[in-house]
Amino acid sequence: MGIGSGGLQRKSKAATEIPSSSMADIAFLLLIFFMVSTVFQKDKTRDIDWAQAEAAEKIDRKQKDILNLWVEQDGSVFMNDVQYPMEEVGDVVFPIYVANPELVVSIRSDRNAPYNYIDQLQKELQAAGALKVMFAANLENTMTRQRR
Repeated sequence: MGIGSGGLQRKSKAATEIPSSSMADIAFLLLIFFMVSTVFQKDKTRDIDWAQAEAAEKIDRKQKDILNLWVEQDGSVFMNDVQYPMEEVGDVVFPIYVANPELVVSIRSDRNAPYNYIDQLQKELQAAGALKVMFAANLENTMTRQRR
């Protein structure tokens, strides 16, 4: 025994490993925190009178692959709840379409909107290179079951 150590020796050494017993608890708490604090953006619905259709095809795409354009009676165009002048729609859609070539543009127009607004919008989309354009409409439920 040396005089400098006082006759005492350490029996345990410092742990060289990080304790992992509480890692699952921490990960679970972080997961719950992010689930509770996340806010999902929803498109605001516009109060429009939908056009009617006798037949329609449901588009089977992810939400990120659909760009909704709302056209109201006065010719105002809304995209992602932001109003854009008709002349700027092509400039706004072009970079979005270049970033996602699978993009489908859904035109949601009021039934009473003059056709010249729809025509202008189509020309803007054509200039932006948007090739996949569809028109949203309400499906008429005219089929009735025959009585026996």
